[in-house]
Amino acid sequence: MEEIVVLIVGAGPSGLATSACLSVHSIPHIILEKEDIYASLWKKRAYDRLKLHLAKEFCSLPFKPHSPDSPTYIPKDMFVDYLDDYVKTFNIQPKYQRHVESASYDEADGKWRIEAKNVLTGGVEVYVAEFLVVASGENSGKYIPELPGLDSFSGETLHSSEYKSGAKYENKEVLVVGCGNSGMEIAYDLSNYGVQTAIVIRNPVHVVTKETVRVGMIFSKYLPIFIVDIMAVLMSKILYGDLSNYGIRRPTKGPFYLKATAGRAPVIDVGTVAKIKSKEIKVVPAISSIDGKKVLFEDGAEREFDVIVFATGYRSVANNWLKDFKHVLNETGMPKNDFPHHWKGEKNLYCCGLSRRGLFGVSMDASAIADDIKKVVTEKMNK
Repeated sequence: MEEIVVLIVGAGPSGLATSACLSVHSIPHIILEKEDIYASLWKKRAYDRLKLHLAKEFCSLPFKPHSPDSPTYIPKDMFVDYLDDYVKTFNIQPKYQRHVESASYDEADGKWRIEAKNVLTGGVEVYVAEFLVVASGENSGKYIPELPGLDSFSGETLHSSEYKSGAKYENKEVLVVGCGNSGMEIAYDLSNYGVQTAIVIRNPVHVVTKETVRVGMIFSKYLPIFIVDIMAVLMSKILYGDLSNYGIRRPTKGPFYLKATAGRAPVIDVGTVAKIKSKEIKVVPAISSIDGKKVLFEDGAEREFDVIVFATGYRSVANNWLKDFKHVLNETGMPKNDFPHHWKGEKNLYCCGLSRRGLFGVSMDASAIADDIKKVVTEKMNK
């Protein structure tokens, strides 16, 4: 059994940022990571053409801004290099291949008891911590919806986290399910390789440019959200026109309002809209059922596909191992408290990176958590 002041679960950007902030305060801590490397989502499960969707000033971790000569929108590989340098700068040393099986609060001791399986040895390690930080992220478990007949599909199915490049699917018929940023960009990438591409768009979605988002985020510091939304929607109408004839409906609420209240990000167009307008990418409605390679849609149309890519997002899986999750999370594994107080729970339990505000939110959470732990530790020492 190992006793520690702070235990962090997860070595993605959330865990790394929290570790750096705690190190600045000289607070002892350890990180447990189930994979064999930090930032595994970025290093192992990101498609080749990925760039950060937000400008670099909104995508740095605490105490380390991006270099002035780096591009405004940083490519995946360059961001991975940034994380490598971040880990080296703050001497972050996670314990890898530790799969946390349970974490519960001991009321008698007033501490957290964490049990983790060491994948290499097969043994179970026990840790006791005064503070516990859930940093496993909102992208910890891939989500694929249950569709009638999906088991019968005779082609290839994969989650967007497994997709790398459209080169593999040249001359094939591919259906992308999901119209968020990943789904729209994957559809664009597939089309660039001559793939016969269709994308399921079920719900209304805002389509904007990356510069609209950048300017909007800056303006939102000084103007009410509804004014920023008016500007963003107006710019979208000017640039794209009415997209409803192409199967893309605009929500009634504004893009920045939806992001702030529901965590729903607008689609940042990388060229997909032009391909939809030119019919290089076909928009289809929701799937009714699947039979072999045949996919039946809600409008009665049917079409055969060789591949289905599910860009249907992720789910937080923290509740699977955090037995006393009610102190900080709700039933879905997301913060029970509203922003900006979402990161702090009861019984010295915290969550980082679950605010649905990207890397900008991660940085805010990590700083707040470390400052709060420092305050509690200092008060305890002064008693």
